Amino acid sequence: MDFTPSDNTLKFRKQLIAFMHEHIEPVEANYHKENRRLNPDGNWRDWQVAPLIEDLKEKAKEAGLWNLFLPDAELGAGLSTLDYAPLAEVMGHSIIAPEIFNCNAPDTGNMEVLYHFGSAHQKQTWLTPLLNGEIRSVFCMTEPDVASSDATNMQASIVADGDDVVICGRKWWSTGLGHPNAKFAIVMGLTDADAPKHQRHSMVLVPLDTPGVTIERMLPAFGEYDAPYGHGEVLFENVRVPKTNVIGALGDGFKIAQGRLGPGRIHHCMRALGAAEKALQLYMRRGQDRIAFGKPLLQLHGNLERVADMRIAIDQARLLTFYAAWKIDQVGAMKALAEISAIKVAAPNVLQKVVDEAIQLYGGAGMSQDTPLTALYAMARALRIADGPDAVHRATIAKVELAKYREA
Repeated sequence: MDFTPSDNTLKFRKQLIAFMHEHIEPVEANYHKENRRLNPDGNWRDWQVAPLIEDLKEKAKEAGLWNLFLPDAELGAGLSTLDYAPLAEVMGHSIIAPEIFNCNAPDTGNMEVLYHFGSAHQKQTWLTPLLNGEIRSVFCMTEPDVASSDATNMQASIVADGDDVVICGRKWWSTGLGHPNAKFAIVMGLTDADAPKHQRHSMVLVPLDTPGVTIERMLPAFGEYDAPYGHGEVLFENVRVPKTNVIGALGDGFKIAQGRLGPGRIHHCMRALGAAEKALQLYMRRGQDRIAFGKPLLQLHGNLERVADMRIAIDQARLLTFYAAWKIDQVGAMKALAEISAIKVAAPNVLQKVVDEAIQLYGGAGMSQDTPLTALYAMARALRIADGPDAVHRATIAKVELAKYREA
């Protein structure tokens, strides 16, 4: 296997780093202050997008740094999963960067679903404006009343009725649901409870202004509402949409989900490792600049040994993620389940550990909003649940490993 970056990857990586140094890093701290002013935690229905975001998106478009995740040379950059991985890491250095380059979740996953599985009409109606950055989207999968770590538990229903399908049920932790530009959701639900386990569910496109769709609330994560995106709870009460809104065919939901989650997990993990690099950078700066007991903090209490441990952990997780990306490109996501599961355990845990060490070194400042550390910690802890809990990923890895010995 060869992890050597392609010429396109090196070109885009250099451009991304330059763009972030010139346009994003100088304004990011002020952006967060402005965002808190525009979007107090009170009424999410009044949330606004800071004008700075739209200005930066236009600059990114003009620079050709747009839709880099999409493996299509006309609609995106035409990069493989492995080629894109280092670019996702660069974006991970900033909380806002992925949106600036139209490479943010859940839109990337939804765009990939529509690109690979959508009809011509679905692509024209929903994919094109997403690719243009004109609208945002939501993915509705997790439910409050069942253990969603086992996705076969989903009870929200998608049932055919003539030329329509009817959606009933409740979803929550639907990321981006509070965004003022969110226009539709991809909803996954139960179609046929008697079908084989992985042919029971379907995915359907639901415009958020459809009668019967009620966004009930945004859910705070670690006390933060993540404005103007939000993680919301939404009720679908006899929501009727045309059958042409079904993605693929009824019963294809799990097949589509596996295709969606494979590359998307590479994106998440590489952004997490970029965030870990950012946290380590902050750790090093603080450790050299702050003096205690007559010495820089780095010279005290085993802090240099911690630096070594963090470097080892980040580099190990990066190579593991490159391997998973390479395998997806070679044999597809379905044959790389163990590798994908491994990185979903490794990368968020590495980020959480590195950020925790940085917070400890910063002391009280590390727990404030004066640094990005609390946001990065929340990201790490959330990722260990959002893309499937650690225990489920470990079970997948163990199952694959056990099969090797049974075959022997």
